[in-house]
Amino acid sequence: MKRLMTGNEAIARGLYEAGVTFASAYPGTPSTEILEQAATYEEMYAEWAPNEKVAAEAAIGASIAGVRAFAAMKMVGLNVAADPLYTFSYLGINGGFVFVSADDPGMHSSQNEQDNRQYAKAMKIAMFEPSDSQECLAMVKEAYAVSETYGVPVMLRLTTRICHSESAVQTAARTEFTPVPYVKAREKMDAVPAISKVRRYVVEEREEKLRRYAETSPFNVTEMHDTRIGIVAAGAAYMYAKEALGERASYLKLGFTYPLPLEKIRAFAAQVDTLYVVEELDPFMEEMIRAAGIPCRGKEVIPNIDELNPNIVGNGILQKAAVGIQLDDGFTVPRPPTLCAGCPHRGFFYELGKRKDTVMVGDIGCYALGGAAPLSAKDLAVCMGSAFSVSHGLCHGFAQSGQQKRVVGVMGDSTFFHTGINSLIEVVYNRSPAICVILDNRITGMTGHQDHPGTGYTLKGEATTSIAIETVVRALGIPRVRSVNPLQLQEMKEALDWAFAVTDAPSVIITKWPCVLKKFTPEETRQYKVRRVPCRVDRDTCIGCKTCLRTGCPALRYETDSRKAHISQADCVGCTVCLQVCPVQAIAAEEGA
Repeated sequence: MKRLMTGNEAIARGLYEAGVTFASAYPGTPSTEILEQAATYEEMYAEWAPNEKVAAEAAIGASIAGVRAFAAMKMVGLNVAADPLYTFSYLGINGGFVFVSADDPGMHSSQNEQDNRQYAKAMKIAMFEPSDSQECLAMVKEAYAVSETYGVPVMLRLTTRICHSESAVQTAARTEFTPVPYVKAREKMDAVPAISKVRRYVVEEREEKLRRYAETSPFNVTEMHDTRIGIVAAGAAYMYAKEALGERASYLKLGFTYPLPLEKIRAFAAQVDTLYVVEELDPFMEEMIRAAGIPCRGKEVIPNIDELNPNIVGNGILQKAAVGIQLDDGFTVPRPPTLCAGCPHRGFFYELGKRKDTVMVGDIGCYALGGAAPLSAKDLAVCMGSAFSVSHGLCHGFAQSGQQKRVVGVMGDSTFFHTGINSLIEVVYNRSPAICVILDNRITGMTGHQDHPGTGYTLKGEATTSIAIETVVRALGIPRVRSVNPLQLQEMKEALDWAFAVTDAPSVIITKWPCVLKKFTPEETRQYKVRRVPCRVDRDTCIGCKTCLRTGCPALRYETDSRKAHISQADCVGCTVCLQVCPVQAIAAEEGA
């Protein structure tokens, strides 16, 4: 049957049809929905891992055990998982091993813009790039065949546009995979120098076999139209080129992109007047094509920054932009992202933002928004799980340079389990005076409410051990720990006062309150008493001082005509932060509102 599927849904369906039985991931946009969808198939075991490295290692273990295994991650997650994947490239494959790297051209939800195709080349593994949902499904199945035939890990490189766009998909029945019995074979599985030296030659021999496969892969196809322009493209870039140029160009559409089918490209180039390489982001294919002595044009007409679209491709090649939907510049209102109304992080940032001579190091999550006005509390962030490590370095750097500043490192609960524990170990082991804050909103917030080791539930919704953050912190040797409700501003202020008073050792504050959008578990319903009574402004009492607006709550408005504050009843959830900051008590929570 045919049905509309996003690329992520189609990947999950491909796993099901390919007989995969083990799938692991850490949630990260744009790849998150792959595992969420995989978990809906009873035949597959699917899990959230604490981080991408662990997910890859678990899938590697399942592959070695002899079943078809899978891991998924966004592009920055592959940085975390790279260590085991580089080494697994040297080892043997029993059950097929495939992983997704979901790149994010344009940085829709990422801290950098990296092209992970470079990893396939560096790891000397095979790579597919689908251009629509049907190819996502088909390439998953072919990827397992390639993995097992050539003994190679296979990377599926997706982009945000492929992950989240829908197209028609023809589905099929599941084909069960017969597990490969595990047989002890240290000579190809134990990554010690003596064995890896031998396996290094195997990797090179395998790459030559993969080059031959690339020349005949059913996913590398030629479409001949006007031969004045020839386009080599893969993934979403092929779709952009096809939409922009139509039959005014001929195409070599590549689906298997590492190793490249250079002889196929050479033959195609001989049939066209000018060869263009259209790709997001780096000149990955272009550099290899040029190195093979094939003349082409690429990054001199196609930018290497930001997500492509048909207009960009058409303008680059034809010097004429494609005609798209035209909007008046004033049609849309710029709305910067902000913490949701009722977000438990707001009280913390509001109180911290008032501290002088303080540097706040953030991390990756909803709390990244704590640096925006009017809260303006966060100074910097680097990568996931780095907040405490960076804070430790700042503390020592400030001490060595004579700068009198306090450092506050902040990360969320899911981030703490991801790579924050090691970061906190750095702080306690090397006796840093950093103030470490863990914002526990009881869920992985920004990627869409995925469970983690602290929630007490698995990806499949099964009850499991809930790892208590405070217990872990104390076990690491930090006695100075406080847990607070961040929506109670006085409580939050007192906790910060307490932490700032400790100048010769680390201290940890754990803010505990569920995400305002979260569906409460039975345990949370019993523990957290949420009234959800909207607040209102008494217009007679309000003096228009705008103090409440400094909380940054999107439910608050300032009416220029009346010069009074107003609270949208459709948005307010009654967190009462604005009520607590109002200097004239003009805000109240009203029963029955």
